[in-house]
Amino acid sequence: MMTDAATSPRPKRRLSFEWLGVAPFIIFAVMFLILPTLYLIGAAFVGRDGQLTFDNIAGLFTDQIIAAYWISIRISGASAILGALIGLAVALALIRGRLPSGLRSAVMTFSGVASNFAGVPLAFAFISTVGRLGLVTIILKFLGVDIYKAGFNLLSFWGLTLTYLYFQIPLMILIIAPAIDGLKKEWNEAAQILGASQWQFWRYVGLPILWPSFLGTLSLLFANAFGAIATAYALTGSSLNIVPILLYAQIRGDALQNPGLGAALALGMILITAIANIIYLVISARAERWMK
Repeated sequence: MMTDAATSPRPKRRLSFEWLGVAPFIIFAVMFLILPTLYLIGAAFVGRDGQLTFDNIAGLFTDQIIAAYWISIRISGASAILGALIGLAVALALIRGRLPSGLRSAVMTFSGVASNFAGVPLAFAFISTVGRLGLVTIILKFLGVDIYKAGFNLLSFWGLTLTYLYFQIPLMILIIAPAIDGLKKEWNEAAQILGASQWQFWRYVGLPILWPSFLGTLSLLFANAFGAIATAYALTGSSLNIVPILLYAQIRGDALQNPGLGAALALGMILITAIANIIYLVISARAERWMK
C-alpha cells in the first residue's frame, strides 16, 4: 500500500480562473502605478548629462524646495483637519440626527459627485464665486462687507485651503458614514439604561469607537490634498509655491526645467503620500476589527 501511494502520480494543479477577475486591476496597477514609480526612482538619480548623480536628491534640501514642501504640508494638513471635522459633524447629523431620511441620500449623492470635482472647473467656480469680482463677493459688498479689504485672498494659503474643502468634506462624509452606521443602537440604549446622558455616551463610547476611523480618514484626506495639482495650478498659477506647482515648473517649465530634480520632487511626494496611506490602511484595519 505504501509503495502504491509513493508511485501514484500527484494530482496536477489547475490554474484557477479566479485570477482573471483581478487581472485587470493587476495590469492597471503595474502600468500606471508600479512602472511609473520605478521610472521616477531611476530618473531621480540621473543628471542632465545622463550620468548617475545624487545632486537631484541633494537639491531637495535647498531653502526653496523645503519651503515648498512645508507650505504643501500646511495646506494639506489644514484642509484635512477642517474637512474631517466638518464632514464628521455633517455625517453625524445625517445618520444619528433627526433629519429627514430623504436628505441623507441626497447628500450622499452630492458627496459622491463633489469629492471628484476638482481641477480647472473647481478653480473657475471659486473664482466666479468668491474671486475679487465673484458673485458672493459683490453681494457681500452691497451688504457692506468687503472680504478682500478684511484680508481674505483667494490666491493665498487660506484661499487654496477653502477651495480644497469643497472636495475634502464630501470625501470625509463618504468614508466616515459606514463607521457611524456601525455604531449599534444597543450601545446607546445600554448607556441610557445605566443612566448615561447623550454627552456621556459620545464622550466615553461613541467618539472613542469612531476615533480610529477618524484618524485613518484624516491621513487619507491629507494625502488627497497633498497630491492635488490641477486645482492649485489653475487657481493660483505660480503665485503659491507648493510642491506640485514647483514640480510642474521643473519638468515642463522653460526657466526652471530640470527633469531630474522634478523626478526627485515627485519621489519625495510619493514617500509622503505613501506614509499617509499606510497610516490610513493600518488604522482602518484596526477600526474594522473593533467594529466587528
